[in-house]
Amino acid sequence: MWIREKIWNEAGPAERRLAGLAVNPAAPVSLLLRLLADGPPAARMALCGDRDLPGSVVDALLAHPDRWARAVFASSPHADPAQRARLVDDPEFVVKAHLAEGPPNRWTVRRPRLPDPTVVHIINTYDGELVQGIDCQISAGLRRDMPTHPDPKVRLWGVGSWRSLPVGLRAALLADPNPEVRECAERHARHEDPQWVQRELPEHSCHARTGMLMHDALNRAVIDSVLTAPVGQGDRAMIAGNPSLPPDVVVLLAADPDPEVRGDIARRPDLGAAERRALAVDPDPKVRLALSTHPALTESERAGIDYEVPQDGYFGPCYQQSEPRDPAAVRRDALSAHPLLRRRAAGDQLLPADLLDLLAADPDLGVRVTLAQNHPDAPAELLLRSFLEYTGGDRVELLTRPQFPTVGLAAYAEHEDPAVRALVARDPELAPALADRLTRDPDPEVRGVLARHPNLPAARIVELLEDGELARHAAANPALDPALMEELVNAFVRTAC
Repeated sequence: MWIREKIWNEAGPAERRLAGLAVNPAAPVSLLLRLLADGPPAARMALCGDRDLPGSVVDALLAHPDRWARAVFASSPHADPAQRARLVDDPEFVVKAHLAEGPPNRWTVRRPRLPDPTVVHIINTYDGELVQGIDCQISAGLRRDMPTHPDPKVRLWGVGSWRSLPVGLRAALLADPNPEVRECAERHARHEDPQWVQRELPEHSCHARTGMLMHDALNRAVIDSVLTAPVGQGDRAMIAGNPSLPPDVVVLLAADPDPEVRGDIARRPDLGAAERRALAVDPDPKVRLALSTHPALTESERAGIDYEVPQDGYFGPCYQQSEPRDPAAVRRDALSAHPLLRRRAAGDQLLPADLLDLLAADPDLGVRVTLAQNHPDAPAELLLRSFLEYTGGDRVELLTRPQFPTVGLAAYAEHEDPAVRALVARDPELAPALADRLTRDPDPEVRGVLARHPNLPAARIVELLEDGELARHAAANPALDPALMEELVNAFVRTAC
């Protein structure tokens, strides 16, 4: 949020120190209330956005005149969604906007959803510009019920899942008693009319053309025009995955000179046996890899393909479909010799215990890390091993898991990776002398997290309160003397007056 950055950049040393105090887990409620009422903006931003808040502080915050403080709390990843929902009728646009948008993107996969009644209220009362961000905060149950919800505005929202809706629900929405719902359903249904698609298909490269070629029902005239006179270089690749392609075109594109087209065709479930055999020996390794995971292949056929699975990919939280996968299909993937299929199984949060144990010891890094990132019961040893071995995107998500280990992490104090050295700060048995030494580490992240360790000697904590870089971290140290906490606030208030 830009306002937080602006406030922080304008904050002086004393204000930044109080921002650290605002997130101190040992700070008493009375002190938090003082910071909310009399503290600087930097402290309010930290208080409202960087920690969970006791109920009495939330009550005071909801009545606070600082709209930005309320806005920060409305999108805080640390706040209980039910508490955030209390801001649903806030008079300020910016507060409602942040409530609807929710926590930042990196919290999307495991973010707690807003209560269903709050979502329904937002859909009914917020303007279109505001309501768009709510999608990631809808519970699976409400999303499933939206197409048949008694509230027409919620049904209207449910039409957005048109492509995944069964035929019966589509028919019901097309005959809905509410004209807005019917019109919206008709707008979606027309994309299944090849004649309408032909009439409306843009004749120039654009997002609309791309979407229609990839997903809409295409008649022979449109397909032939793409094959013989494409508007853009990527048109053939766009239609390669379209479900409406007739079998002869699938056969044709399976031999396309463009490997991107062949790779997209290789993923089609309706790919014929002859085409599968041809693509299994394709000269392009990416095409062979795409074909190697085809659901129609046997394990022996997969083993006969010369493919190589990259080890430097992204292994993070996976999108979880509202409808669970077929357990038998998940088990087949988990027991496959193909790492990509095992990775697919590892991303399933409903993976049973026996497969969890099996994949936790998998030889493939991607399988292990994907399992660690997604399974709610991923063992502590797997979480630590994954953090040590994986340095790609969303590595930090592993640290958000409650079962991430703590005891014994002091052993990594000399590790060459500063992110691993920073793990030492999570060890409750850390020796005070080692904590002291690591507050002088060459890496600023390591210095910062160790300045917050409760085993840090009291004299060092006091010393760091005057350190320009580490003062806010020292102020967040739960071992800080409560009397000194009060004095920090009193000193600021005296100066401010």
